[in-house]
Order: sequence, then structure tokens, then C-alpha cells
Amino acid sequence: MQLIRRIGYYLGGFALGLIILAFIFNGKRTSCAYGPEARVLKNINSKTLIYSESTKTLISEKKVDSASIKQALLRGDVVFSKSNTRQKPCGIYAIESKIEDSEVLLTIENCDSIATLQTIKW
Repeated sequence: MQLIRRIGYYLGGFALGLIILAFIFNGKRTSCAYGPEARVLKNINSKTLIYSESTKTLISEKKVDSASIKQALLRGDVVFSKSNTRQKPCGIYAIESKIEDSEVLLTIENCDSIATLQTIKW
């Protein structure tokens, strides 16, 4: 068998496999969160977010809004050196992010069914 024919069969099978994968995964919300930071952020963002009294005060004084907090949690970086992940019953995570071009440190208490925003530090 000639080399050109082998390459043609290979590319034909590869294209057919891509088409089959496109039909299988079409419309499904699949993601690849393999790193520890990505898993923590995905876990926190999948839960109901509750605000502590200090953060409710900041929101009511219009220093920050809940939409920008949600965006900060989506794009933030988990700082494991400032976090207490093994605390029982809920781990504490420190997340660095930006809100309106200001660096902030969000402290999240991550429980089984809810995540509580404890503090926001500029």
C-alpha cells in the first residue's frame, strides 16, 4: 500500500471520528477542571452564594455589587497558602481577583451545599 493511500485512510478515519464526537458532545456542558484551583472555583460557583453581614453592608453602601462579586469568583485565583482547606465542617478559601480594576481578596467558607462570602479586602 502506498504512503499517500495510508495517509488518506488515516485522515478519513480521523475526520469521521471528529464528526462522531461532535454529535456526541453537541449541546452538553462538558468541561475539564483537572487542576485543584479550577476544581475549587467550579465547586464554589456551583453552590448558592450567601453573603455575611459585613459583605451585605458593603453591597448596601454600593461599594460593590453582587454581579461583580460573581465575576470575581469566576475569574479569580485561589491562594492556597492563605486558605484553610481542612477546617471542619467547612473549608475556608482565599481568592484573589479584580473588581472594577482593584485587586481584592475574597474569603469564602465552602460548605456542602452553600458557599458564604465572609470578607472582601481591597
